[in-house]
Amino acid sequence: MLAYTFFSHGDFRLVEKPLPSVKAPTDAIVEITLSSICTSDLHIKHGEVPRAVPGITVGHEAVGIVREVGSAVRKVRPGDRVAINVETFCGDCFFCRNGWVNNCTLPDGGWALGCRIDGVQAGYARVPMADNGLSLIPDGVDDLHALFVGDILATGYWAAKIAEIERGSTVAVIGAGPTGICALQCAKLRSPSQIFVCEKDAARREFVRAHYPYARVFAPREFEAACKSLERGGADSVLEVAGGDDTFELAWKCARPNAVVVIVAMYGKPQTLPLPDMYGKNLTFKTGGVDGCDCDEILRLIAEGKLDTSPLVTHTFPLSRADEAYALFESRKDGVIKVALKP
Repeated sequence: MLAYTFFSHGDFRLVEKPLPSVKAPTDAIVEITLSSICTSDLHIKHGEVPRAVPGITVGHEAVGIVREVGSAVRKVRPGDRVAINVETFCGDCFFCRNGWVNNCTLPDGGWALGCRIDGVQAGYARVPMADNGLSLIPDGVDDLHALFVGDILATGYWAAKIAEIERGSTVAVIGAGPTGICALQCAKLRSPSQIFVCEKDAARREFVRAHYPYARVFAPREFEAACKSLERGGADSVLEVAGGDDTFELAWKCARPNAVVVIVAMYGKPQTLPLPDMYGKNLTFKTGGVDGCDCDEILRLIAEGKLDTSPLVTHTFPLSRADEAYALFESRKDGVIKVALKP
């Protein structure tokens, strides 16, 4: 089968690989019907993920059809349509029992697919701990609507959940890339009175206005002033999803005193925590990788029409044109938001 593969810094190639097979009783083999390119894949390409293993198939966002299961798998069976979780987790260790599945103590716990073990930008993928790593797609939900459940939608849902968003509050989302848009949709589920969105790219600002008109969208130069003009002097909850050179600073400056600031972004370099400058704001910071244990609930919300991220797929390529697809995704040209790959 064709598989898009990481070899070294800057070197991704489409190569032939054998079909994956069941290695453990908890494995499932999934035929990939649609995958997508994630910014985290670019982080691997640019050498910003030291734990990425050369030779692995990249990609961790996908949907597909179960073709084979190990003897211990109970949740899915061959023929089931499934969304694949970005994280591998056992469900039984201390961290999993508390819902912190990103920190699962399995050797391949956390983000493994497409980073430390073969991922999903291929014709088939092996999914470890399949009862946790696969979610059944409801009837009536197509591949496009389910594609982001296991990664960026799970991230947006997790970020909104831990941000302590209250009904009638104000939420600020920094970054209107794919994960930022997922975060603003998931924040809306919690009934805030206002959602402010900061995005430097004019085309993405217009995309949000067109598809999610309940959000108020600002360029960075306007955003801080808009937040500080609020009655409480800032947003009640801030979701930092951009990961830019100055967006961490913007996040805490736009928060009201005693607000919650959730750092979803993956940064390419260290950030500064200027405690003397923020002294007295009494902020709560929550940071880290997604705990993707709500995928079944997210699929239910999609089936009920309460979440729709299908507009994010602006371009689709056959897997055989993966080089071209990556170049477009990285360029941000032609109105690209997310690029899907079809084996």
